[in-house]
Amino acid sequence: MDENASPATLIYLYDTTLRDGAQQEGIALSVEDKVKVAQLLDKLGVAFIEGGWPGANPKDAQFFERLREEPLQFAEPVAFCSTRRPNIQAAADPMFEPILAAGTRWVTLFGKSWDLQVVEGLQTSLDENLEMIRDSICFLRSQGRRVIYDAEHWFDGFRANPTYALQTLETAIAAGAEWVVLCDTNGGTLPHKVAANVAEVQTHLMAGQYACQLGIHAHNDAGMAAANSLLAVQQGVRMVQGTINGYGERCGNANLCTLIPNLQLKLPYTCITEAQLATLASVSRLVSEIVNLAPNEQAPFVGASAFTHKGGVHISAVKRNPMTYEHLPPQSVGNSRRIVISEQSGISTVLEKANHFGFRLSKEDPASRQILNRLKQLEFEGYQFEAAEASFELLIRDALGQRPTFFELRGFDIYCRGHQTSQSDLLHSAVMATAKVAVGDEEMLTAAEGNGPISALDAALRKALVQFYPIIAEFYLIDYKVRILDGRTGTSAKTRVLVESSNGRDHWSTVGVSANIIEASYQAVAQGIEYGLLQHETRLGFHGDRSQFCVLA
Repeated sequence: MDENASPATLIYLYDTTLRDGAQQEGIALSVEDKVKVAQLLDKLGVAFIEGGWPGANPKDAQFFERLREEPLQFAEPVAFCSTRRPNIQAAADPMFEPILAAGTRWVTLFGKSWDLQVVEGLQTSLDENLEMIRDSICFLRSQGRRVIYDAEHWFDGFRANPTYALQTLETAIAAGAEWVVLCDTNGGTLPHKVAANVAEVQTHLMAGQYACQLGIHAHNDAGMAAANSLLAVQQGVRMVQGTINGYGERCGNANLCTLIPNLQLKLPYTCITEAQLATLASVSRLVSEIVNLAPNEQAPFVGASAFTHKGGVHISAVKRNPMTYEHLPPQSVGNSRRIVISEQSGISTVLEKANHFGFRLSKEDPASRQILNRLKQLEFEGYQFEAAEASFELLIRDALGQRPTFFELRGFDIYCRGHQTSQSDLLHSAVMATAKVAVGDEEMLTAAEGNGPISALDAALRKALVQFYPIIAEFYLIDYKVRILDGRTGTSAKTRVLVESSNGRDHWSTVGVSANIIEASYQAVAQGIEYGLLQHETRLGFHGDRSQFCVLA
């Protein structure tokens, strides 16, 4: 721990999700996406938001235009660019025109620190590279811009030629850069080297009376980005650059969702307010939805599994004192404790989970043992309830005689007709499903088409039931996962299907298992509709009369 740091020591957060993070494979952000992410970061309390490189693509220029129309409340938007090209004056380089047109007060300029990059990448001289840094920063300053200088490949450059690497920093500071950020661009530097190198830079700058604040920009190629950033802060760095959820090219950038809690809850630094910190898990999930990537459930602090307990011994201990298996209160980062059910569960787990669903059971209650035995049997057959809590609640209600009968499944059929117009054409399929269901004394047989058998079956089932329960029109599937349980048995293997459903406000997961993938899907989809109806009934305060949301045909 930094002995000289006080609880009031402020760390400036610099988010580059919209530029560096967007370079991750599989991420493609629209202008609207970028605005939504920027607004989330602004509310989180991030000091600087790097919005992109104006001129590199039309979207980045449009993004900064949108921010002028809808200004951020707290954060400083930052335009990003490189130093000028070799052998041309910065004032004459057209690259700077869209940078200035972006209208940001701050510009982050990156330049080369590594002699290898200068000679082989830029194909220019070491002296010209220094002049490119000086001239570019001086030009931006002359245009009224404040400059953050990102020293690209700095740690590799310092290792190869420390004298020259330090010269690049001196040049940037003398030209007017207010921040100098040391970048581990290749992400391969180990923490002890980062700590030592940052300490050497601090000593050198102090000896030369260079007035500038330091930042750190770490990539995660060796899995050390968060550790490197923390150690740099302990050596006096006051700006931390990173991305939400660690997004970024190759192995990603330093994960701000990991760094912020560590800096603020485990080290004596301040990044954002306690209230803003309590929104971190939500911001993480919302950003993952905007970039259309599944959230990392095992992510520290913000992942759904970060405070999840599965083993019976752990659960019993956590009930007595959460500190036994939790390093901090989950609510401090906006997360929550979860107890999951599996074949490893004991009676304590069942009681805790039942309590979570609002059922008060005791160890002496025969239903508790019945639920546990049924759970273990079903998991032996291939069911998995830790990821399908809605199905587990239905199991509990079944054992307690509190599972309402909204409908009965009477059967289904799938019709698939394929046609191919030529040898080179793909096989096209037309899929239709029929579903027969009963609600009370009424029986319905409906048919529907879909782009696959599960889509058609889901549509047919909803079509049959929506006449009785109009609320079903608001339900929809948001995820569908298939797992082959024993590949050694080939096409006769059992299949487990997990379905996640939503009504636009809540979401819930259900499971089905069968050697027939369509049957397994049918189970999961039907349970998803059943649970949605149960949730709706609960909100209405149902006490026996379903007529308020059930319309009999």
